[in-house]
Parts: sequence; C-alpha cells; structure tokens
Amino acid sequence: MKFAYYPGCAAEGSGIEYGMSVERTAEILGFELQELEDWNCCGATSGHNTDKLLSLALPARTLAIAEKMGLNTIVAPCAACYSRHRHAEHAIQHDPAMKKKIEAVLETELKGDAETLSILDVLVNKIGTDAIAAKVVYPLATMKAACYYGCLLVRPVEYTGFDDVEDPQTMDKVMKALGAEPVEWSHKTECCGAAMVTSRPDVGMPMLYRVLKDAKESGAECLVTACPLCGLNLDMRQTAVEKQFKETFNLPIYYVTELLAIACGDDYKQVGIEKHFVEAGKYLETVKVRAAEAKIAAEKAAEEAAAKAKAKAEAAKAAKEKAAQAKAAKEAEGGAKEPAAPAAPAETKPAEPDPKKVEAFVTALTKNPDKMSAKLVADPAQAGILSATLDEKRIAKLAGLMAKDMELAKKAAQAFVQAELKKQGECQD
Repeated sequence: MKFAYYPGCAAEGSGIEYGMSVERTAEILGFELQELEDWNCCGATSGHNTDKLLSLALPARTLAIAEKMGLNTIVAPCAACYSRHRHAEHAIQHDPAMKKKIEAVLETELKGDAETLSILDVLVNKIGTDAIAAKVVYPLATMKAACYYGCLLVRPVEYTGFDDVEDPQTMDKVMKALGAEPVEWSHKTECCGAAMVTSRPDVGMPMLYRVLKDAKESGAECLVTACPLCGLNLDMRQTAVEKQFKETFNLPIYYVTELLAIACGDDYKQVGIEKHFVEAGKYLETVKVRAAEAKIAAEKAAEEAAAKAKAKAEAAKAAKEKAAQAKAAKEAEGGAKEPAAPAAPAETKPAEPDPKKVEAFVTALTKNPDKMSAKLVADPAQAGILSATLDEKRIAKLAGLMAKDMELAKKAAQAFVQAELKKQGECQD
C-alpha cells in the first residue's frame, strides 16, 4: 500500500518526534510513504487569516503535485495540514469559480481527484486495528490514556467525515489495539487554545487548562494526540499552566504513532521520546512494570481456573468410575446365585374410603336417586331401573365404591341393573 506523504512544516521542527514516529509506523505496518516533491507550507492559520484564495491555493499546489506524481491519496499527519488540504479539495470539487481562480494562480489544471487522509483514518480504515494488534510485542496494558483529537481532525464533518464529530473513536480504537485503556472524557474535541496561547494567553491558557484538568479528573495518566500544535501546547506549556492555575497535572503527552512504534518494539530514542518537555519515559517504564505484573496475575488466574476445572473433571470421572464399579460388583454378586423366582406381588389392602365422602354419597343417593343413578348408568332406562331398586344395602355399597373408585361404582351399578333385568325376565316366564 503506497501513499503520497505530506510531512508538513512541524515534522521537521516543533513536532519532529511526530514525523519520526509516523515514518516508523509506516515501516512497522508495511505501508509506503513517498514524500511529495517540492511540497510547500499549507498556510495553516496564517494563510487562512490573510486571504481566502491564498489559503486554498497553497494546499492546492500540493494536491497538483500529487496528481502529477500519480499518487492521489495523500497522508498528512498534522491536523492543521490535513484540515487545510481537505478545505482545498472541497473548494476544487464543489466551487467551479474558485477552482478556476486556483488554477489561474497555480498556472495548472486540477483534476480534483486527490484525497488527503489523516493518519488516524489510515491506521483504522486502511490498515485496520487487527493488523496493528498483530504487530504488538509490548502491550500498553494498564495505561490510562485520554485520546485528544482537538478541534480540526474531525470538523467540519462535511470536509472530514472519517469519524464522529462529538465523540470520535479512531484514536481510541488504535490505543485499544495497543493494549491501553482509553478513558471517557468530555474535552476530546475541545480546542487547546492553539496559537492564542501565545497571542492571547488570557484566552488561550484557560482553554489549555480546561483540557488538562478534564483529562486528569477523568482518570487519565497521559494524553495522546495526532496534532503537532496540540502536542506542543499540552507538552511545552503544561508547566506554565500548572504555575498559573496552581494545580499539578504531570501528564505525559504522546503522539499516537509514538506509542504504536513503542508497543511494536521500538526503543524510546527511535521515536524521540527524550525530546518531550513533560518527562515521558518514566511513565512508560511504570506501564511496562504494571503490564508485566498484570500478565503474571492473569496467567496465575488462568492456571488456577484451569486447575479447578481439572480437579472438578477428575472428581466427576472418579465418581463415575466408582459408580460403575459398584454396579459391576452388584451384578457379579447377583450372577453367582441361582436366579430367584420372581416374587409374587404383595397383596395390598385397598385404602379405606373417606367416611365423610361415603356419608355424602349415601345422602345424595337417598335424596336424589334418579340423578345419582344417571351418573352411574348411561342408559336412561337402565338408570331408572337402578333408581327404583336402590335399597339401604345397595346405597351403602355404591356410596362406598363411589368414595373410593367411581369406575368400580359404575360396574357395581350395572351389575345391580343386570340382576334386576334377569329377575324380571324370570318372573315373566
């Protein structure tokens, strides 16, 4: 995978460690960055504040160089450079009149098919977090990081569009792939004060203070960024903020590419950690120690869980074997003797019916013989015969059976009817 590379002014100056770590990131993950020939400053805030055409023509010149080189996908790690190039792309693609003006200034035609990507867009959407995680050799386990996107990387959405405007997640995903724990916090897209920290410190310094304060209060132990100006403000001016607001933060500031390279095996010097203003190496050493301890604890817990599972399985197996042995012994003991004749089922004395139920059925048969006879004999004519022949003895017999087993009572009733029919037949003869 090959991209045109626009390092921007900061990569060789105030953000040199960012430039170093971006190049190492490309080497580690296996994508190629070909630096654009004769690139120029994007204009940043100065060009934007001076003249609209100038602010668009400066990055458009770089886009034209990329088109001529046949590399239409450009990586711009700096958030400001990325923003200015995206603005130029938008104007070229959506404003024909401005496109003509830009072409006149540059004295060249623009195809308008060059696209600038942020390093976060490349890492998450082009390379993928699974590929990143596969390269990690020293996970940043136990690191609590506040991922700081700043105000330019994801806004305005119609120019950027690769991440959520209010709650972006690409940097968080990269940090998770490195083994770190990104904290939830509210200032991840707030402005750090940018150049106003210098030109209007009365406005810029409180903005910077609020970002640091929210990160600290949200449980962060460090901040991670992808913008050289944000990185410079948070790192170089942190001591001044602490002094002005009488509050200690001691939050190391890292570029996301620095941490990626370190997690993938680079030493601190390879990515410029020693160039930081807030001491950043000691915290990384602390994370290493904690990560090793966490790994040992996790392995121990896994071993204990495995041992418990094994003991449980062995106990179950032993119990099963014991039961099988007992069964075999019992069968062997039974087989050694003459087979015994099957025992005759023991005669069980039928349970006596409930006296109250018997009494109730006696009362019902006595007071409503027709109705009760119809329940015992389905044929109406035979039910009439039963009702007519119910005497005290038969009522007592039927009531006892009905209280115990209704089917037996019906059979007895039918027998009474048949006996009466037989008697009547004999009398007719």
